[in-house]
Amino acid sequence: MASTSAPPDLDSDSRDLRDRPDLHDRPGQADASDHLVVDEGTPWTSRVWLLVFVLGAVLFLDGLDLSMIGVALPETRAALDLDPSAAQWLISGYILGYGGFLLLGGRACDLIGRRQVFLAAVLVFGVASVVSALVDVGSLVVLLRFVKGVAAAFTVPAGLSIITTTFAEGAARNRAFSIYTVCGASGFSLGLVAGGLLTEISWRAALFFPGPVALALFALGWKVIPHSVSDAFSLRRVDVAGALTSTLALLLLVLTVVRAPEAGWGAPVSLAGFAGAALLMTAFVVIELRHPHPLVRLGILRSPELVHANLAGLVMFGGYAAFQFLVSLYLQEQLGWSAIGMALGFLPAGLIVLGSALRIDRLLNRADTRVLVAAGLTSFSLAYGWFLLARPEQSYVRFLLPTMVLLGIGFAILFPAVNAQATAGVADHEQGLASGLLNTFIQVGGALMIAVVTAITATAGAGRAADPTRLPPGMVPSIAVVITLTVAGLLGTLVLLGRRPRVVTGDAPVPAEVTRS
Repeated sequence: MASTSAPPDLDSDSRDLRDRPDLHDRPGQADASDHLVVDEGTPWTSRVWLLVFVLGAVLFLDGLDLSMIGVALPETRAALDLDPSAAQWLISGYILGYGGFLLLGGRACDLIGRRQVFLAAVLVFGVASVVSALVDVGSLVVLLRFVKGVAAAFTVPAGLSIITTTFAEGAARNRAFSIYTVCGASGFSLGLVAGGLLTEISWRAALFFPGPVALALFALGWKVIPHSVSDAFSLRRVDVAGALTSTLALLLLVLTVVRAPEAGWGAPVSLAGFAGAALLMTAFVVIELRHPHPLVRLGILRSPELVHANLAGLVMFGGYAAFQFLVSLYLQEQLGWSAIGMALGFLPAGLIVLGSALRIDRLLNRADTRVLVAAGLTSFSLAYGWFLLARPEQSYVRFLLPTMVLLGIGFAILFPAVNAQATAGVADHEQGLASGLLNTFIQVGGALMIAVVTAITATAGAGRAADPTRLPPGMVPSIAVVITLTVAGLLGTLVLLGRRPRVVTGDAPVPAEVTRS
């Protein structure tokens, strides 16, 4: 969807994006960053590159923080005297805050302004990181991890919607997308290396490191992110009930899954938990249908491509987060790998993702995103399958390296593809909603799958002796579930490939070729 006006003059580095008159606050008008300012023919000046760098670096930091705690988990758990089920909340607490508030974060961007939301959330993230490294109470660290997840829930849709409303759909946006999304995928992968290095110093260093970086990005973002303002703001336009019911539904569902192995899956408390989560989600849908300014305009889900991108994101990150959680503990606690050794073992995946940063946009320009999703999920399926068949006594080249290479290829292809597909053809005023919806599915997948594999591992491995030449008893069915989820996502993608693509613009779906004219 190309801009109908000539692209603005961005050739001179002496003109900061903040100084453009069409990007300043305009009371009573829509967010100024809704105006497309970089088209296919617009050269990228240092100011534009700096803007993309800040947005990508914050997304990188979000992924980095999640991966680092996975590496530091054994030492952090021991230092804070947390049992395994409680320790998983150091990861799940972050993911719950992230996934539970993404919809509200996306809507806040559309109502309050992208710049305001982005900078405030980065600041909270930085401060919470510093404080979490200074306390010794496990429950307080978990709470601060949740706060950081909530902050990330506001930075992600804000950053993504700044990109989608600053770069015209097509080659310019795909280029920005490729850099931005590769930053996020690299954060998940390279965070393992950073976590390993920092954990060698102290588990506190792993918690502290994101803080100063976030504060530095806040200062830089203050200078380069275009000013924006929403329409007249009113609390009546904020769907508080929708935010509360969706977040509580997710929290109750994950909590029930985590506790079900101990209480019993058919126990009254477990059944009540599942029923309560279902009722809360039903209430959320009813609220969205009746609220004049819903958190999620349900009509946006009429597009099969948008729904598919969301589900593919859930499958992608759900499987990967669960796999990383299992393997991180297994390599360090049972095979005796050091934190840095485990991090270096995961390094090839991060290097592949990082190396794709300036090339993946060519695929986005030329290939159907559904084909790219299928290719990415295929690579993920093969990665998990190889690990399930490998043996711990094998050399690294046969045991772990093939899995890491396949995961790197899968992430490099899949992460940008789902982001591009989820936001293509969506009206500018709903870009925050679309990006928030996608990332909600991604984080919900992570939270649920970590809870599921934790429960399976505890149940399947109870009372069974481990064979040092094979994977632990509880780990095999857990990874089998991850493979099943990923293959199901792949099959669904192949089915969708046989259908005519449609995207949503406004209130109704229209053929994709109409919106991409």
